[in-house]
Amino acid sequence: MSQQNYSNHARYILMWHFVTGTAVIAVVIGSIINLVNSAKGNLYSASLLTVVSLILASIFWYCRVFALRAQDRAIRAEENFRHFIFTGKLLDKQLRMGQVIALRFASDEEFPSLAAKAVAEKLTGKQIKQAVKNWRPDYHRA
Repeated sequence: MSQQNYSNHARYILMWHFVTGTAVIAVVIGSIINLVNSAKGNLYSASLLTVVSLILASIFWYCRVFALRAQDRAIRAEENFRHFIFTGKLLDKQLRMGQVIALRFASDEEFPSLAAKAVAEKLTGKQIKQAVKNWRPDYHRA
């Protein structure tokens, strides 16, 4: 596995992000087209197909959202604990989740000062990641 850094840390799963996502969108669009063009006798089945496709789309969306929220909570707890170990204080409550997620890439040496800088200068997640000098890779988050 290559060394992780700012330019290559994003991870996309081909089958989930592109193939399955595109297929779900195609099914929703196809079912709506089928509903619009259906004969009066087929209106009920075309409506059911559209409802099922919308349910499939919501399942696809929420599977990802719920998993990411759980990972975000774990990251906040880990980084809060990490900050406490180094400083004896919890992370500043003003830090947004995106900032905390970005801070996980900071090495132990630069983490406390970068966390303080993120609050003071209201840095975005992208700015925090770009400010990291010694990248701490995270290969576990999908």
